[in-house]
Amino acid sequence: MASAYSKGVAAIFLTEEQILLAARKTREMGFKKFESISPYPIHGMEEACGIKRSWIPYVTFVAGLSGLSFALWFTWWTSAVNWPLNIGGKPFFSLPAFIPIMFELTVLFAALSSVGTLFYVCGIPKINPPIIDPDLTCHKFAIFIPTNDVGYDEKKVMDMFKALGASDIKKAEF
Repeated sequence: MASAYSKGVAAIFLTEEQILLAARKTREMGFKKFESISPYPIHGMEEACGIKRSWIPYVTFVAGLSGLSFALWFTWWTSAVNWPLNIGGKPFFSLPAFIPIMFELTVLFAALSSVGTLFYVCGIPKINPPIIDPDLTCHKFAIFIPTNDVGYDEKKVMDMFKALGASDIKKAEF
């Protein structure tokens, strides 16, 4: 079975400013498949890496509508078709009584679909992922460029990272 991880070059940076500059320069050099790794979200990183708006909110919206539709159908079917009870002369299908159920199923379907879609898109869970540097989860930042990226030249990439002030440059797998 082939490895699901890519080989490439990783550069370790020590500050947010350095990683933002490195991400911009990497994108300007024409690389498309590079990864920016940080221990926390950094404002402006999406623009620096050229990341487009996520499509996950659309999945969430559609799943929420599906949950709302299912709840509306299910409450109608149980109260008016399958088990009609005449209680105090109220109609068999009384919408105000079912609003909490519709709200809860809307939120449930939307939340579960968002999490499931996020796991799918991110490829989670990854079993035994390679570790570029143990401090990337603490206080260091990294840019990883895989060997299969457009215009990849190892010497050119290493020179670019040196010029950007990387504290460490290494061949890695990610």
